[in-house]
Amino acid sequence: MALTTFTAVLSSVLSLGLLTAVQAPFEHAFTTRDGAHLAVQFDGSKVTAVQTTATAHVAGVTEAAGPYPIAAALDTTVGTDCPKTDWAGHDNHPITVTTRPDLGSTSGMDQLVLTQGRWPTSPGEIALPANNYADACFGSSVVFSSLPGKPSFKVVGFADSVTNSATGFATADGFARLTTAGATTDEQMLYRFARAGTDADIATDKQAVAAAVPAGAVEDGQSYLTAEQQATGNAKAFVPFLIAFGILGLVLSVLIIAIVVSGAVASGIRRIGILKSLGFTPSQVARAYTAQAMIPATLGVVLGTVFGNLAAGPILNGASEQLGAASATIPFWVSAVVSLGTLLIVGVTASIPALRAGRMPAVQALVVSRAPKAGRGQTAQRLASRLPLPRAMSLGLAQPFARPARAVLVGAAVLLGTVSVTFAVGLGTAFSKYQATTMSSGFNVASDIVIPTADVGAPWGLYGPNDPRHAYLDATKVAAALAKVPGTKAAFGWGDSGATLVGAPIGGEPPVLYTVSGDFSWTNMQLLSGRWYSAPGEAVVGDKLASAVGIRVGDDVTVVQQNKQVSLKVVGINFDTHGSDYTAMTDAATFTAAGLTPRIDQFNVELASNANGTDWSTAATAALTPLNASVQSNSSDTNLLVIIMGTLVAMFTLMLTVVAALGVLSMVVQDTRERVHDLGIFKALGMTPRQTVAMVLTSVALTGLIAGLVGVPLGVVVEKATQAPMGHAIGRHLPPSVTHVYTAGLLLPLLAAGVVIALLGALLPAGWAARSRTATALRAE
Repeated sequence: MALTTFTAVLSSVLSLGLLTAVQAPFEHAFTTRDGAHLAVQFDGSKVTAVQTTATAHVAGVTEAAGPYPIAAALDTTVGTDCPKTDWAGHDNHPITVTTRPDLGSTSGMDQLVLTQGRWPTSPGEIALPANNYADACFGSSVVFSSLPGKPSFKVVGFADSVTNSATGFATADGFARLTTAGATTDEQMLYRFARAGTDADIATDKQAVAAAVPAGAVEDGQSYLTAEQQATGNAKAFVPFLIAFGILGLVLSVLIIAIVVSGAVASGIRRIGILKSLGFTPSQVARAYTAQAMIPATLGVVLGTVFGNLAAGPILNGASEQLGAASATIPFWVSAVVSLGTLLIVGVTASIPALRAGRMPAVQALVVSRAPKAGRGQTAQRLASRLPLPRAMSLGLAQPFARPARAVLVGAAVLLGTVSVTFAVGLGTAFSKYQATTMSSGFNVASDIVIPTADVGAPWGLYGPNDPRHAYLDATKVAAALAKVPGTKAAFGWGDSGATLVGAPIGGEPPVLYTVSGDFSWTNMQLLSGRWYSAPGEAVVGDKLASAVGIRVGDDVTVVQQNKQVSLKVVGINFDTHGSDYTAMTDAATFTAAGLTPRIDQFNVELASNANGTDWSTAATAALTPLNASVQSNSSDTNLLVIIMGTLVAMFTLMLTVVAALGVLSMVVQDTRERVHDLGIFKALGMTPRQTVAMVLTSVALTGLIAGLVGVPLGVVVEKATQAPMGHAIGRHLPPSVTHVYTAGLLLPLLAAGVVIALLGALLPAGWAARSRTATALRAE
């Protein structure tokens, strides 16, 4: 009982606690700062301020603010005045700058919060979010490197918008400096709607706003749901499967408690009669048997609560810090509600058989027999005896029909164990496939890689893509050199172009647009919809970016590199988890044709099956050294989040399987003790210890088989119901290679899980029955 309540409480505290701990800071900040449901950016060349203001009266809008001037996706670098020389001149995040009449206003929609320093007061000052500028450089300058003249601003404050409506805040005169320097100025409106609870609601609201202005005027729509997902996604991904394990654990706890207490009452009937004869009242007897369940259950509740709070620590992400909260811990009320609720359920479950014991008359308790009622199971015995099985096995096969209620309890325990195992195996397989898809496909696949010689031994990402110190490869020359090296089967080059997409989520990780040179079809990159690009001007967008922005196949997206723009046609949506949350990719030729600069800083190489790696590396090094390129072995990291999830799944599965087997053990022990006289007779008639073991194991095998056949489909349903919300929590649509986990080779062994759990539970009492002496067994009743 302690183990089942421990499992139920641990998973419940984790699931409810994580959901509350990561959700509460965002909801609190969103409410107190009057966050906007949607921030819409309008093309300043296609719409007037009067037209944007009029959108405040669109049907469904309950509150609006703006228009505010905004300049999106401006490339920046850290100023050379930064005291930390490693950061001075370093490529910085793209910044979306805005200005408002009162940046520090504590009223109105989307109130900005200053977390360090002060608000800008002069044209040469700016405030940025803390995650958009190096802490060590605070008080130094940020340079808008993509604008002519490269205007510089002093960073005097760290501040943010709860929904990431912008990532740079300047005075009106400061914003005018950017406009004068060549920044494109658009207009931004902030809205709250009557219905905005889902992505579909936000999409409908955005369409209503777009319909109120000239066609093509809406460039971007930043949803508060995207900001919420950025703040809470990783931790919320744990919640669905923890809830599933919590429910399974709680149901199994109730079942085990009912089994143990009912068994204690059934096996202690004579003791109950003696207690009543000595003057114990019905309530005292009931309390005594309830306490037998409550004591170990309380231990399990305490341990589950403690370990649940401890386990939440490494799982919680930086949501609270991002939103300005002091810490992210599980609220006390979660632990209290789960603990008290579990104890209440345990108490009610245990009190039912305990009350039955208390109401039992003393005389009846003293004279009642524990043997099954006459006639029960005789038909099953006759039918089983006709089967071509050893007599010991036929006796065991018919045993469940003598105690049908007990057989149902055994079956329920095995059923829950089988559901848990099936669910866990499917989920664990999905995690493994996600890991494989993430780390062993697309840009991660290569026998060897080729990088600029200047990057050998340097930390990854030391310089940003727009930093003049960032080394790149001559894609044409490197591709030609690799093609001439014997053993090269395929190769392609790629790199972060340093461009960004207008309309990409502003907060969180910056969006990345990869430029690719060559054929990458051999990397097994997953395409979810549409097709791969095949001509200049086409692009494939990552699933998470497409979901966050609402991009569909056939849409046009605007790409900006160093203040130069080009429009790309989206022809496909792919599943790409490499490097950044928000990604897109296009052919390097697209950038060249548009007058932009494609940037290639790595080639992935696949060797022929008969190629010798050492010989190939020697020949490739000789060919590439004149091109300032070097060959490196390929390595891939592991996804820590997936590892933590897999560990939790394995832990909960093991605990629930053990608990299910213990439930079987409890029932078989009770049944064996009640039939000890029968065992003595069988032994006197010549039944061997091996036959005794066979009889006891067979008595649960049929029940286990039936429970397994029912439990496997139920486990599949639970797994499928859990996958979708987990994918939604991290903002992704999982590909079939991840979601289709139950193959015939996996399902067939799972069908035997019920039998295995039942046999494991019955093994110890079977051994005890086999070792019992005939004379002792005959005197036992």
